Amino acid sequence: MNRIIFMGTPEFAAPTLAMLAERFRVVAVITQPDKPAGRGRQLTASPVKRWATLHQHSLPVLQPRTLRDTAVQAALAELKPEVIVVAAFGLLLPQPVLDLPPRGCINVHASLLPRYRGAAPIPAAILNGDTHTGITLIKLDAGMDTGPIIAQASLPIQPDDTTGTLSARLAELGAQLTAAILPRWLAGEITPQPQDERQATLAPKLNKDDGRLDWSKPAVELERRVRALSPWPGAFTTWNGKVLRILSVQVSGRKTQGARGLVVKNEGGIGAVTGEDVLQLGVVQLEGKRAMSAADFTRGQPAFVGSRLGE
Repeated sequence: MNRIIFMGTPEFAAPTLAMLAERFRVVAVITQPDKPAGRGRQLTASPVKRWATLHQHSLPVLQPRTLRDTAVQAALAELKPEVIVVAAFGLLLPQPVLDLPPRGCINVHASLLPRYRGAAPIPAAILNGDTHTGITLIKLDAGMDTGPIIAQASLPIQPDDTTGTLSARLAELGAQLTAAILPRWLAGEITPQPQDERQATLAPKLNKDDGRLDWSKPAVELERRVRALSPWPGAFTTWNGKVLRILSVQVSGRKTQGARGLVVKNEGGIGAVTGEDVLQLGVVQLEGKRAMSAADFTRGQPAFVGSRLGE
């Protein structure tokens, strides 16, 4: 049976690992070191580690801080993998690791490359209003998602998709595509094709401030941002000097009237004036409080209507 090393970290990678463990011999799982999480900052294992160490799986797990360590590279070489499969691992593979397996290193990337190279392809597709995205399998090289394409599969982006919901569907598609293509790749039946550099775009890693809503932008753009940044880092604004998280919204047909960020009563609810049209607020959460509908929030905070967000 083919010997495979799997490298991955978040929930997106788990379905591909599950598929590989069922159909191939996974000799090791490489994932990021445990990291502090939650209010107590307890060390927490990655979703991939949690899956791999379940009793019924019991796959060997390595958690190196870097793959540039020669001792780590020697340990990988001792495993004699025929191929290394990578899905959202979080670290670039140095050339000695890329050269290690006879059939190279395959990356499961969540976009239709060369569009959206980088760490955040799923939110980028939603932010840009794309109607479709997909999975690309590439043979990794030394660049950031620049290797030749082995196979692709696409799926539609739903109007209400968040990064969370779209990630889950893409994770399953990635596992399915890898299952279909990997045997042919191992048999030498596929010749990868170079990417068209003229079509390349980047999707850099997000940070917390990317969630700040700019009320001068059109409502349609803000609606996409709320979905694209859910669940992390989350869309937010400020109100009365406190952070107000914006958990769900809809674009209203009402035209803009008033200052940007002005909270107004809208048909059937509460809205905020934007650079174009009114953005209807669905669920909000004030710093230190529970999430609730904008209507319920307004009943408890009557001064909300007529105030300005972002100040």
